[in-house]
Amino acid sequence: MHEQTIPDRLKISPYLIFYAIMSMQIGLGAMDFQRLIAKYAGYDAWISILFVGACLHIILWMMYKIVETVNGDIVTAHMYVAGNYLGKVLSFPFILYFLVHSLATLRTFIEIIQVWIFPDLSIFWFTLGFMLLCMYIVFGGLRTVVGISFFGLVLPAYLLLTFGFNLPYSNFGSILPILDHSVKDLLKSSFHMSLSFIGIEIVLFLYPFIKEPQKSKKWAHLAILTTTLLYAVFAIMTFAYFSEGQLQKAIWPTLMMWKILKLSFVERFEFIGIANWNLIILPNVCFSIWIGSRLVKKIFNIKQKKGVYLFIITHMAIITFIHTRKEISLLNSMMAKIGFAFIMLYIPLLFIAVQIAKKVKRK
Repeated sequence: MHEQTIPDRLKISPYLIFYAIMSMQIGLGAMDFQRLIAKYAGYDAWISILFVGACLHIILWMMYKIVETVNGDIVTAHMYVAGNYLGKVLSFPFILYFLVHSLATLRTFIEIIQVWIFPDLSIFWFTLGFMLLCMYIVFGGLRTVVGISFFGLVLPAYLLLTFGFNLPYSNFGSILPILDHSVKDLLKSSFHMSLSFIGIEIVLFLYPFIKEPQKSKKWAHLAILTTTLLYAVFAIMTFAYFSEGQLQKAIWPTLMMWKILKLSFVERFEFIGIANWNLIILPNVCFSIWIGSRLVKKIFNIKQKKGVYLFIITHMAIITFIHTRKEISLLNSMMAKIGFAFIMLYIPLLFIAVQIAKKVKRK
């Protein structure tokens, strides 16, 4: 049982998987991950980041093994293991997974705009505008979505340099002594870091669309390595800038670090940072809608366009009911737990199931 062959004109070059994975991983998690991980492991939390990064390389290797064995995506893998009907039933929850992913991303971003810039921003109208933009991009096909992920990484990259202004006020001695937390604390911290790393699972869905997928492996591993190092360096810079007490009071430490930056032409630089963040979360939402609508197409044999409309209408219907900080936090922590279960638990199980099915089928 093989994938329908996908014409070459719809496929992406192997190196583009680098941008696809990184743009999914660097989303809104980058705004507040420092506070979440420092809560458990204090300023040893940067070790947790490196640990999670190392684990993800193993998970990525498993994902490539799964998709290579079945020569398709995760739906093909489920059918390979559980048969046609059950395979589709197993694949259905992933439609909801990507729906929650894009909802959590977009609603958290709207909250940041409301808190920092426009307190009276209409959730409905902003979502409508954002969804129409996403629809336009997704209708352009996967190549357009990947193109946006390229720009969503490259154009706002200059923001990294702006954190250099915090260095004169930083005290790197506060990170010492190293390793004065228990392994249990570090593991708790690692669990909370995994939310910021959610995104590598898109390999399971994009694989059939990669030209010469073998060549994409090194780029996928490089993406994880780059994200891990970025997060680790960024965490250390944040820890050197804030005391532990201050950090726990800062809801979005990344935005707080911009407050120090005063330029002659703009008084509050965080406005520019938030505006640029729009570009960073755009591919997050577009990928979720594209993958979700493709799953709708494969499971229910409905045109992908209808799946996109379905996703957008569902977003519009749900997002206006999420109002308070408590509800948004609940949505994010739910996404973190589901993402952790999917990446760290479900993928290894699926990997084992596929290997067993392969042996049985050989006999």
